[in-house]
Amino acid sequence: DREGILKPEDVRGAISESTALITVMHANNEIGSIEPVEEIGEIARGRGVILHTDAVQSVGKIPTDVNEMNVDLLTISAHKIYGPKGVGALYVRKGVALQPLIHGGGHEHGFRSGTENVTGIVGLGVASDLARIRREDDARNLGALRDKLVARVLREIEESHLNGHPTKRLPNNANFRFTGVEGESLILDLDEKGIAASTGSACSSKRLEPSHVLTAIGLNEVEAHGSLRLTLGRGNTEDEADYVVESLIEAVKKLRAMSPLWRKTV
Repeated sequence: DREGILKPEDVRGAISESTALITVMHANNEIGSIEPVEEIGEIARGRGVILHTDAVQSVGKIPTDVNEMNVDLLTISAHKIYGPKGVGALYVRKGVALQPLIHGGGHEHGFRSGTENVTGIVGLGVASDLARIRREDDARNLGALRDKLVARVLREIEESHLNGHPTKRLPNNANFRFTGVEGESLILDLDEKGIAASTGSACSSKRLEPSHVLTAIGLNEVEAHGSLRLTLGRGNTEDEADYVVESLIEAVKKLRAMSPLWRKTV
């Protein structure tokens, strides 16, 4: 829907006799919306279909219990929970049969042959333990900081909008769109101020493509190109959030002053 939430009944209606696997993100990486995986899992189990969820964005930020979620397969990545890059994990429910894509020495229980990244695996394990211990505090602190940032942006920048669900979203995610502002220009302006952000646009070969996520929730190409994603981390402070808002106010005002798309009448 327009808030990025997948409707379980739509999933039910899409299942056919040939459906072998359903895969859905636990939370969207662009707009932060949290999907109803538990309900989808009940539907999948009732129809005898394997359910996989990509929990890369959600682990360490919101509760993630494979039994409560009714999932058969779940993937995570270490770098999203402050672990090393280049290593992840796949949860496989007992009884689910998998066929390896990489054959050879039979490493990793025969699922992925090749020399194991032992240091990366250990790092993932430690990061997972820390994420479990810190999750509630992190979620509370990040959520409060995110809410303050969102409230100020929507209040202090006219014709600014929040993409994604207003409450069913990751605690560290804020995705905005600004009428009359092109996202790539906004990114460049913020980068000069030392702010790392991403836009709803993705560079593809010779032309700029709007985000497929943003167009899927009903935004047109102009709206998608005017979107901005900001994500917070454990180390961010209120002063930094305030600095981001002040920088956004200045950047949007400057870009609108020279934008042919900004036709605000007084």
